Parts: sequence; structure tokens; C-alpha cells
Amino acid sequence: MPSLGADMTSGVLTEWLVQPGQAVRRGDIIAVVETDKGAIEIEIFEDAVIAELLVTPDTEVLVGAPLARLARPGIAPPPAQAPIRAASTPPAMPPARAAPPSTVNRRKVSPAARRHAREHDLDLDKVSATGHGGVVTVADVERALAGAVPIQPPQPVLPVAPTREQAPVAVAAASKETSTMRRAIAAAMSRSKREIPHYYLVQTIDVEPALRWLEGRNRERPIAERLLPAVLLLKAAARAAQDTPALNGVWEHDTFIGAERVDLGVVLGLHGGGLAAPTLTDAANRDLGELMATLRDMTQRARAGRLRSSELGAASITVSSLGETGVDTLLPIIHPPQVAIVGFGSIVRRPWVVDDGLHVHRVVTATLAADHRASDGHVGARFLTALERWLHQPEML
Repeated sequence: MPSLGADMTSGVLTEWLVQPGQAVRRGDIIAVVETDKGAIEIEIFEDAVIAELLVTPDTEVLVGAPLARLARPGIAPPPAQAPIRAASTPPAMPPARAAPPSTVNRRKVSPAARRHAREHDLDLDKVSATGHGGVVTVADVERALAGAVPIQPPQPVLPVAPTREQAPVAVAAASKETSTMRRAIAAAMSRSKREIPHYYLVQTIDVEPALRWLEGRNRERPIAERLLPAVLLLKAAARAAQDTPALNGVWEHDTFIGAERVDLGVVLGLHGGGLAAPTLTDAANRDLGELMATLRDMTQRARAGRLRSSELGAASITVSSLGETGVDTLLPIIHPPQVAIVGFGSIVRRPWVVDDGLHVHRVVTATLAADHRASDGHVGARFLTALERWLHQPEML
């Protein structure tokens, strides 16, 4: 069982996607594990053959405990071990419930919906999905159990606050579905504010030249491959972290441990509530186009509840943004054991002085929250200066 976050102690294996005797290659998805962060697809990190599945579905497993035994072609596998089973599962190991990832067409199901369907012996193939991106939600399961006719996703309307008596089942279901994640977020953020002495620095940065450069680049690219301003901010933050190594790492055992590269955590808001923070590995050295493609794919899968284990590795610094909401300034909270997080507000038009002339430019407010145990304001100021420098020379990103 891999560790999918510093605060993770165990996970529930919900689904095997391989069978004993099946050959797998590095990067193949072999299982789905449910954690506080949602359903995570577990990848394998070497070419091998699945010799034995040691854990039955619906079993909670501690981090570090073995899930399966592997064998290499031509080498006899080690002696079999007794599989780890959930108390409610039969003694015999059930066959894998899905074909290999290359051929399987798996439905998108939220962890809470999968658990609710399992408790009522409901076949998820008979449940119509109305969630964003075709995800089966708890509300869909409730309707199927009640025998109601599945409904189509509603068209956007002006929200009307329901009374307690009129609150739809979907609201209660969504609340249940996000409660586990909210508890995990509450625990991490409470620990952060309790243990980390935050200091904050705020700087407004002129991004007009960078956005004009981006618009010129996008005219040369197909529509599906155009770059969003967010990718400029992410790449600039990664480069600034590379230039300020005292902010790129973790605080563990009363010591700062610097990272060898910038693994950039990106905070994503999930539909229905909650947050995820998958990692863009080696973000400072990746091409803007590659970063954009990875970010777009990662965002879609995060909101469908299908992140991969390799995307939840330990980030060395994190970026959070509320730019799409119209918020001017974001004061983020550091995610332990990291020592810094960058917050971006909305890109807005403001009067701006350039060469003694007054112009209207697009600007963004960047906030650095840093751990005073690992650095001080002078280091933080150098980070924001580097961030501004990179955004003023976007062609170098």
C-alpha cells in the first residue's frame, strides 16, 4: 500500500484491475484504493507478472503492507501467503473484477457511491450517472434504490435556498460524500496552523507583457493545445522556487530538508466540494505545452475521482489559486510538511505606471506563505522578486 500523502496511514482496496498470471508493464494501473482524498488509481513501477493477489477487495490496509506478489518471466514466484481479507468477505479469493486497463471500460464512480451501492448489493452497471463528467454519485445510487426514473443533469438555474423540509436528497448525499474529505482537510489545516509559524508576503505583479506574449503564442497553436494563463503562473512559481531553495522542501524532525527538484503541488477545487492537490513533478524543467497538457488531464481526472498514485507524491512546494472566482488576494495555508505555499488571486485590470506614463494593465496579486522555522522575510522577498522576474520574461519559461 503506497503512501499517498504525509497524513495517510491506511487505505481501502476497493478494486483489482488485474488477475494472477497477468503480465503488467511499468505505469499500468492495477488497482483502485479509496482514501480521504477519494478513489486513487494505483500504478505499478516495474515490468512483472502478477503472481498472487494478497488482499481481497473492501479491505483496509496499512501503508507499507503488501497488496500483491510479483514475479519476473522465467523465475518461479516465492511461496504463496495467506491473503488479507475483510471480515465480511468469503474465504476464497474472488477473481479480478475487471480486465486489464488496456481493454477495460470502467465507469466513473465516486467512492461514497461505490460504498453505498455495495452495502445494498446494487449493480452499478444499472445506475445512470448524472454527476459532472459522467460520474455516478450517491444521489444516483439513492434514485436507483428507490426505483425512481433517473433524471438528466439539470440546466443551470438561479439558486434558491431550500427549507430544511424541502432540502433535496442530493444535497444530503453530497454532504455525506464530502464529509470524509472535509475531515481530512480539517485535520491537515489544523495541524498546519497549530505547528507552523506562518509569515505572509504579498506583491502585485504586472502580467500584461506576459499575457500579450501568451496570446501571440496561442495564435500559432491549435485551439485544443492553447495555453492558459495559469500555466504561466505555475511555471514561474516553479522557477522561483528553484531560485530560492530554502523554500523548496519539507520540515521534518526539526530540520529543513531541501528537495533536489521542484515537485509542484497544485490545489484543485472539486465539484461538490473538497480539494485535491496532485503534483506536477519536476515542474521547473518541463515545457509549457507539456505542463498545460498534464494539468488539463490531471484536473479532469481529479474532478472525476480518478487521480493516480504517482500524482500524489510528496510535493516540495504548492500553488493555490482562486483566480476564476474573482478573488483579488488569497492567503493560503501551508500543507505540512512543506515550508511554503504560493497563492494567486484573479488577473484584473488596474491603472499602472510604466515609464512615467499611466496605463491600464492586467495584474495579479501573489501571496507567499512560508514557515518561519525554515526561512525569514528576506528569503520570501527574494522568492517574490524571482517570481516577478520570470513573469516579465515569459519567453524564458
